[in-house]
Amino acid sequence: MDLNDEDWFFIRFNPTVPTLLNRRNSAMRSDVFEWWQGLQSDSQKANFSDVVDILFSLFPDEEHYVVTDPNRCRICAVVGNSGNILGSHYGQLIDSHDFVIRINKGPTKGYETDVGSKTTHRIMYPESAMDLDNSTHLVLLPFKVKDMQWLISVFTTKHITSTYLKVRPTINADREKVMIIHPAFIKYVYESWLRKHGSYPSTGFITLIFALHICDQFDKVHWSR
Repeated sequence: MDLNDEDWFFIRFNPTVPTLLNRRNSAMRSDVFEWWQGLQSDSQKANFSDVVDILFSLFPDEEHYVVTDPNRCRICAVVGNSGNILGSHYGQLIDSHDFVIRINKGPTKGYETDVGSKTTHRIMYPESAMDLDNSTHLVLLPFKVKDMQWLISVFTTKHITSTYLKVRPTINADREKVMIIHPAFIKYVYESWLRKHGSYPSTGFITLIFALHICDQFDKVHWSR
């Protein structure tokens, strides 16, 4: 990156793209929906609008993090899962952030000195699900409609036990702290930030760009390439 290129960030960053799904922004453009459906391997795809209706009868139907305030400085830490964080003694620094965003099953217990103990948001999908305490937001990263159906099942019937892998039928989490990454945001990260390299963005990279959108300042802690 050329640090003298002032346009580098602004040609990629689009503050109008929805980060989190709700009932009001769930009607996607056809190109977005078709791209997102193309990530799915399910032979039978559910009716998306029906799934959305069920989702937001169970979970908060809100416009999360859209209000800006010039007097606010929300400081966030995005903590990666690389083993090179061991021995860093960054735990206290990480926990000092307003939001501490962790990814998939990145552990904290037993490693608090290096990674901290605070988790305000954990980005996950069904195949990487884990139990959460009541202070942590479950942020679902849906790569397919069945991921959303799994989330519904976790809090209701618990009947979904597999996707393309075996998954947990239930987890401990606070229903009032559930959020869902918008499929349009995944496409935006792929096109604007990855320039369509690969098939789709990784969970870690989506999390970094998610933090850019909801935080005023964020620190990336020990990332592996």
